[in-house]
Amino acid sequence: MEGSGGKIPDMIMDYALYRNGERALDGSTISELIASARKDGGFLWVGVSEPTSEEFDGLVQDFHLHPLAVEDAIQAKQRPKLETYEEMTFVVVRTTFYEESASQVTTGEILAFIGDHYIVVVRHGEGSPLTGVRGRLEQNPALLKLGPYAVLHAIVDRVIDSYIAIAAELEKDVIEVEQSVFSDRKAYNSEKIYFLKRELLEFSHAIHPLQVPLQRLAVDFNDIVPDELAPFFRDTLDHLQSAVDIADALDNLLTSALSADLAHVQVQQNEDMRKITSWVALAATPTMLAGIYGMNFDHMPELRWTFGYPLVMGVMALVTGTLYYKFKKSNWL
Repeated sequence: MEGSGGKIPDMIMDYALYRNGERALDGSTISELIASARKDGGFLWVGVSEPTSEEFDGLVQDFHLHPLAVEDAIQAKQRPKLETYEEMTFVVVRTTFYEESASQVTTGEILAFIGDHYIVVVRHGEGSPLTGVRGRLEQNPALLKLGPYAVLHAIVDRVIDSYIAIAAELEKDVIEVEQSVFSDRKAYNSEKIYFLKRELLEFSHAIHPLQVPLQRLAVDFNDIVPDELAPFFRDTLDHLQSAVDIADALDNLLTSALSADLAHVQVQQNEDMRKITSWVALAATPTMLAGIYGMNFDHMPELRWTFGYPLVMGVMALVTGTLYYKFKKSNWL
C-alpha cells in the first residue's frame, strides 16, 4: 500500500476504508481513499504512531486537519480533552501501563481527529497499545457501520479497561503497604507510601480530566454521535467513574496509612528516648558519687573509715537497682 506521497511513512501502522461495517479492498493511497469516502460514503480509519512534523504533513493536507490540533498531536504531553473545530472533533486520551516489576505507572497518549468521513488516531508512548482493537471492531460490522465515533468508543473503552486493571494492581500495592504499617514488624513505610502516592497522582492525571469529554460525548453530542452509540459512551463513563472512585479511595487510604506510619515513628522515637533517659539516670548516681570521692580533699566524710568504701559501693548499687526496678516496671527499659 502507498500513502499520499507514494510510499507509506513508517509512522502509519494501518489504514483502511470502511463501508457498511466492512473493510473495503486495500491497495489505494490515503488520498484516493478519503476522496472515495467523501464521494461514495464510508469512512477512513488511519492509525499513526509517534509522527514527526514532517511525517504528518501529508495527512494534514489529505484530511485538512486544524493546525492547533496538529500541533498538539505532534508535541503530545496533553491532558485529556475534547475540542471541536469547524468540521472536526479532536479528542485526547491519556493511556496507562503498569510495570509490575517496578510497581510503576507509565503513561502515553492517544489523540484522535474525527470528521464525517475519517478518524485519524495518533498514539504516543507505550501505554495501552491498540493492538487488537481494529480486529475486534471489524468482527462487529453492526457497530463499525455507525462510523468514526464507533472507532473512538472502541479505543476509549479499551483504554478505560486498562484503567480498571491498573486500579486493581495499585489496590494490591496499597493493601500490602497498609498491612506492613499495622503489622508487628518495626519497619518504616514512608518511602513506599510516598512512591505509591506519586504513582496514584500520575494515574489520576490520566483518568480525572477524561470525565468531562466522555460526559460531552455521551450527552451533549447528540447531533454528532449516532444515537445508537450514546448508551455505549454512557457505559464507558460509568466504568471511568469506577476507576476514579477507586483511585480517590486509595489516595485517602494512603494518606491515613502515612499518618499512622509517622505516628509509629514518633512512638518509636519516644520509646528510644525513654530508654536512653533511663540508662543515663542509672549511670548518674554512680558517676556522681565516684566524682565526689575522686576529689583530692583531705577532709571528707567516711574518707578514712574502714567501711567507707563498702558503704559507697552499697549506696551506688542500692540506688541503681532501685532506679532499674522502677524503669523496668514502667516499661522504660
